[in-house]
Amino acid sequence: MHDICKEADAINEQLARYGVKFGIYKNGEFREQLFPFDAIPRVIDAEEFEYLEKGLKQRVTALNCFLRDIYTDKRIVKDGVIPPEFVYASSGYLPQCEGVMAPKGVASHISGIDLVQARDGTWYILEDNLRVPSGASYPLIARGLCRKASPETFRERKIVDNRDYAQLLRRTMDHVNTGGDNVILTPGRYNAAFFEHSYLAELTDSVLVTGSDLFVENDLLYYTDMGGEKRRVGAVYRRISDEYLDPMSFLPESVIGVPHIFDVYKKGNVAIINAPGNGVADDKGIYYFVPKMVKYYLGEECITHNAPTYLPYYPEDMKYVLDKFDEIVIKDVAEAGGYGVVFGNKLTKEQKADMLALIKAQPRRFIAQDVIDFIDIDIMENGKRVPRKADLRAFVLTGEDVTVWKSGLTRFSRNPDSFIVNSSQGGGFKDTWVLSR
Repeated sequence: MHDICKEADAINEQLARYGVKFGIYKNGEFREQLFPFDAIPRVIDAEEFEYLEKGLKQRVTALNCFLRDIYTDKRIVKDGVIPPEFVYASSGYLPQCEGVMAPKGVASHISGIDLVQARDGTWYILEDNLRVPSGASYPLIARGLCRKASPETFRERKIVDNRDYAQLLRRTMDHVNTGGDNVILTPGRYNAAFFEHSYLAELTDSVLVTGSDLFVENDLLYYTDMGGEKRRVGAVYRRISDEYLDPMSFLPESVIGVPHIFDVYKKGNVAIINAPGNGVADDKGIYYFVPKMVKYYLGEECITHNAPTYLPYYPEDMKYVLDKFDEIVIKDVAEAGGYGVVFGNKLTKEQKADMLALIKAQPRRFIAQDVIDFIDIDIMENGKRVPRKADLRAFVLTGEDVTVWKSGLTRFSRNPDSFIVNSSQGGGFKDTWVLSR
């Protein structure tokens, strides 16, 4: 472990050389920045990970049941478990997906579930990312560099090998493939996670394409290979948002999508990973209902814990928000990446009044949560160990079966006073070691 820490600067230099950066658009400008790697790993023992694994499999299974149901029979709405306005008012709900069944019935093939661990050891789910979750490539490549820097570290410790992610991803893609090649659809070089797109394409032996490389003929999807041959596509691991996917079905001004790809998908002639319309299931307002989904669809008690969450939509929860405003965090359900998060005790009197007025006017737009004092994890800063807040993004892959990758992306805040760990907010990342025993 000591050897890896000594080599941390050299590892970050290699990550930068390989293009392992995170790009963001801000104020109309695109800029790339290093996603800083910290060599002190998060370590999860085998028994604890087994508990997480069981809970995450259950949760993602229920979420996939919800996605199948909500675009077809809508039983969960008809039975009064979820109010209809929480579904149809969601920005992630796509009317175009009504009646459409994803190949093999899988909608969320790659789920990125964000967790934090409280000081009492309890793990809480903060978000279910079911649209285009990113980040698996960072611990994957960092682990490889650490192995080279300190091979004895991995010989002497019982750490589960995380190099199987590419195999798991390929297996997931193959399971839903409708006949043809696997491709990874990237919006291009200036996307925040372009490195990951190209890296995963290489690892899974998939073809990296942009929207202009794909075309539709006779209700099938194709690309032209380097030899000029037309080749059919059976599965598209898309790394672009729903609204840009197909200008004929969604945003007509999109120049990065593929005209008529959604028509091919509706006919069952191509798999899209993850399925269009998944945003309705990872809406922060719908998050409140996930434990109810588990009970409704699976007949089981939910193993995972939601953070204590309140919906101003309900009068009793609105009262709690008003009474406890200085003790809670408010989240805008339409925002992501650490944006739209407001801590009540950080606002001025005027800001507080404005925020409360907005919540009262648009109660469906916000959720409130008790602030979880989650644990600090040591990072190296200027040659010293210092504690910082950190979360964990676990990756759950659903194909023929549901598999939790025995690794994960641990993100940490570099600001000692901040709970926000997102890379877009200047955070860094660590490897996550799952012990085999």
